[in-house]
Amino acid sequence: MRVISRFLMSASDPNHFPAPTLPEVAFLGRSNVGKSSVINSLLGAKVAKTSSTPGRTRSINFFEVRWPGKPKPELIFADLPGYGYAKISREVSEQWPSFIEPYLKERSCLALCLALVDVNVAPQASDRQLLDFLESSGRSLVIVATKSDRLSGNQLGNAVRTMTQEHPGAHIVPYSARTRAGREELWKHIKVETENYAARL
Repeated sequence: MRVISRFLMSASDPNHFPAPTLPEVAFLGRSNVGKSSVINSLLGAKVAKTSSTPGRTRSINFFEVRWPGKPKPELIFADLPGYGYAKISREVSEQWPSFIEPYLKERSCLALCLALVDVNVAPQASDRQLLDFLESSGRSLVIVATKSDRLSGNQLGNAVRTMTQEHPGAHIVPYSARTRAGREELWKHIKVETENYAARL
C-alpha cells in the first residue's frame, strides 16, 4: 500500500493542535519501542525522525496522510512522546500528563490508538498501565508487537499468546519495521477505524 505523507506540526499545547477535522491515529509506547521506525515503515518515507537517544520527543508530532491521486489528506498520524526511559528528567516526565492525558481522553477526532510494545521483552508496568487506561477509556485500540523479526516463529507465537491472555479481545499485530511484516494487516485496522470515524461525521 502506497501513501503520501508530510510532517504537519509539533505541539504540546492543545490550543495549537490541528483542527479536529480529520480522523487521527495515535502512536504510543515506551521511548525505545521503535515508534518512529514503525511510522516511517507504514508511510514508506522517513518523515518521523529517529534518534539514538530514546525519549527525545517532547511534543506530539502530527503527520498528514493522503492516498495517491487524492487532492486532500485523509487522516493524521499523531506520534506521542515516549515514556518510561531513565534518561528523561523527572521534571519533563511529570509534565507529560498535562497534555497527553487530555489528548487521549478528550480529542474528538481520535479514531484509533496504536499501543506499541516490544515483543522481545516482558511487558513493563508502564505498558500495562497504558493498555489498562486505553481499554477503560473505550478508545479503539490495536496492540502493535514491535521488533517481531528478532524472534523465531515459536517465540513470537508464545509472546502473542501471552499478550492475548492479558488483554483478551484486543487486536494484536506483530510488526517488523525492518522487514515490513505486519504492515498490510496494520493498515487494514487503520483504514477500518478511520473510515468508521469519517462515516460518523
